[in-house]
Amino acid sequence: MQVKARLKIHGRVQGVFFRQSTREKARELGLKGWVKNMPDGTVEALACGPENVVNELIAWCGQGPAYARVDKVDVQICKEADSESDFDCESEPAPDGPFQIV
Repeated sequence: MQVKARLKIHGRVQGVFFRQSTREKARELGLKGWVKNMPDGTVEALACGPENVVNELIAWCGQGPAYARVDKVDVQICKEADSESDFDCESEPAPDGPFQIV
């Protein structure tokens, strides 16, 4: 099943190559989506692809790159066929092309 997952990663995650490393991992896994720094010091990502592969990225984000310190990862998952999801599938269209930093 294809899913979209929104991740919000808390901790020391800015200035430690978290976005670049997330993009590399997501591209290695063949996912689509984006990753960006947020003004509150977190990193947010949207990952789209097969559920088991998205779960791999979520698990990776729980550790992050070598210099990161991840305190918590908030995850909202939207199954394409599930209208009772945590966030509106229609308001978060699946990105086209490879995973990117925005």
